[in-house]
Amino acid sequence: MDKVLDIVSNETTCKCYRSFRYCADDEIRVPTLDFDTKLKEISVVIKEYGETDTHLNTSKSLKTLADRIIDDEPLFQFFLDGSRRTYKVDDIEINRNVYPIIAGQIGVACCQRINASQFKSVKDGFEHNLVLSLPKAANPNAGDASLFFNALKSKINKNRRIERAGISFSKVLSYDSKKQEDGTKYENLGIATIQDEMIETEKKIVAHLSTKNLINPDRYLIKDGSLQYKPMKTGDFKELTKIKNHYKCAIGVSKMFNPELCQDRSGKSNADKIAKLPLYHRTPAFKYKSEIVGNIFFAIWYVRIREADRTESPFAGVLKIEKILITDDENENGLNSEEVDLITANIINERNPVCYGKDSRWANHLYPVYLTESFIKSKYLSDINFLNLF
Repeated sequence: MDKVLDIVSNETTCKCYRSFRYCADDEIRVPTLDFDTKLKEISVVIKEYGETDTHLNTSKSLKTLADRIIDDEPLFQFFLDGSRRTYKVDDIEINRNVYPIIAGQIGVACCQRINASQFKSVKDGFEHNLVLSLPKAANPNAGDASLFFNALKSKINKNRRIERAGISFSKVLSYDSKKQEDGTKYENLGIATIQDEMIETEKKIVAHLSTKNLINPDRYLIKDGSLQYKPMKTGDFKELTKIKNHYKCAIGVSKMFNPELCQDRSGKSNADKIAKLPLYHRTPAFKYKSEIVGNIFFAIWYVRIREADRTESPFAGVLKIEKILITDDENENGLNSEEVDLITANIINERNPVCYGKDSRWANHLYPVYLTESFIKSKYLSDINFLNLF
């Protein structure tokens, strides 16, 4: 019975080497695959306020507001997270060059709050996809590469081993097989295509929720991580500038960020101010235009949800919050400060219960996001079962 790599070798007429297989996320640390890295390399220089209260120049406590709304219907009803695991499954020789074959599992889920103690996966809000990433040079034909890779996917899915397992590959992706002038490894390029596919799936789910009016001014969505999606070359949602209205009632919450790159007007780091944030205090919201996204402005601010003396570092317990500025008024004057306060107070009220002992990032985790992330990972094939497909 042929395995996946046998089919790849036959269809591409190229030699597979039966190289050592491993999970790339565990065995190696690839700097370019920390996909907040491009964001971390760009300083957030604070020049303008991102909220209407332009007199706020110190941190602001939201404890009173958080206590007042604790028994109200929570603002956040939907929680979105994306995850992927990538694997180096072989090397393939093409025109005397050797390229890695990268495979991956992509999981994206959106969970909805039913009541204070119950969450469920949203209908059409969960995807678990298996993908393969090959060099573009693997296409032996002069014609449309997409036709070849789609046909290859179909042949893989008709394999008895795949059919008996009750699974299928959703796509065969391709990465640039030309030598990279900046020295980027082919393995990194292959993993990047899988990351992009995960991001595209996230955006598709947000668009679905927005179109169905499931997220609205009374029912916000938290997306785990940054909203600063870089433009992509392909896909229905490749440019954030064209789909930003879907994010009117969504925020991005980052557990990990580089505080050194948040700078004041003079170019000095604001890391000390973020580290010294008192419990339940937020910074002012600042307007920021991302260099990697395009002509879109964001409001960005920070809030401390855990006591600093109970965490392992000064920045543990601090969250970075992003919201896209949608309207002309928001782009001109920033978010209404009352909205910033309401969002922040609701974030504070999401801090309990905690996943202490279950996740090393517990101090920066919001429990519904942790549940969503755990749900995704529970649907993955084990590394052994996945690698045995090849």
